[in-house]
Amino acid sequence: MNRERWAEARNVLCVRLDSLGDVLLTTPAMAALKHARADRRITLLTSASGAEAARLVPEIDEVIVYEAPWMKATSNRDASAADHQMIRRLACRQFDAAAIFTVYSQNPLPAALFCYLADIPLRLAHCRENPYQLLTDWVREPEPQDLVRHEVQRHLDLVASVGVEPADDRLRLRVPPMAQRRVRRLLRTIGLAPSDCWLVIHPGSTAASRRYPPEQFAKVAEKLAKRGWEVIFTGSEAESKLIAAIQAQMFMPSRSLAGRLTLGELAALVEASPVLISNNTGPVHVAAAVGTPVVDLYALTNPQHTPWRVPHRLLFHDVPCKYCYKSVCPEGHHHCLRRVEPQAVVQATLELLQETGRHERRDITGPENQCISPRVPFACGLRGQ
Repeated sequence: MNRERWAEARNVLCVRLDSLGDVLLTTPAMAALKHARADRRITLLTSASGAEAARLVPEIDEVIVYEAPWMKATSNRDASAADHQMIRRLACRQFDAAAIFTVYSQNPLPAALFCYLADIPLRLAHCRENPYQLLTDWVREPEPQDLVRHEVQRHLDLVASVGVEPADDRLRLRVPPMAQRRVRRLLRTIGLAPSDCWLVIHPGSTAASRRYPPEQFAKVAEKLAKRGWEVIFTGSEAESKLIAAIQAQMFMPSRSLAGRLTLGELAALVEASPVLISNNTGPVHVAAAVGTPVVDLYALTNPQHTPWRVPHRLLFHDVPCKYCYKSVCPEGHHHCLRRVEPQAVVQATLELLQETGRHERRDITGPENQCISPRVPFACGLRGQ
């Protein structure tokens, strides 16, 4: 390993071409790289989705958006002109080093070749096969045969191989003050009073295999509403129909902010909420970054992406087909989530709230219309009021 040369690198490119949640899981490693040298500049090459998160990370000085043709989510294109243009753009920046971050199943060599053609002299990544000249520094990929690590730890181990250690391994995300103000106004607009007990449910996910059934989300939300909670659903514009379908199955009122929030505003809303209930998807990592407890309906597609350094509950039904690493349930039954009873989700939520002191319940086993009284003055209402 070229530890001495890495210590001298001032202009560092980080490559993480996945979505916003993946970028957030990489922020402790990128922050460690940033703080390893006082005058170091960090540029992140990432997808459009990843860029939304990256722009809220204080340790990232610049974001370059690139839809790489070797990534699953990238739309098909017929020509390579954009790729050649990006190589020239990176070459002009004269980076001293590049750290390539991937999940264990991704091959880093396309990105390594990209950085090699851009004449970046130091190139670091996990790699399963000998990369020869494409990587100057590489760590043999041990997963999943030899060990399984949290995704955050895997990236920290990678930068540790070139002598970089974190002072703080928490996820990074800065909530813009303007987003906080906008969310407070928005909550008033949808009829929430500062004294109301409310929480956030995020029922969507890009991968079908990681979605708790809508009818069961409806039961969870209804049970919480009967206990006095105001339920706010969040999601993208494309998830508006999903949320409307959930609300239609409820016999209690709820509110939806689907399609109405920027990522910064979603982070502000989650930061203000006493808890987030969600599938295993990007907002879980947003919650971890802002310190909000999470009830994570965790499909057993993989074990590496659990909430990091935040109080949480993982809810799943153990199945023989776990850790399939599939975006669509290969068995078609979704038992790892479908067999999680709504009452178990409600119970986990109330227990987590009591455990973290975000609310003090009067009786967790009491009647459904019994609300939880606030311990923290702003926990039920709008922070900053």
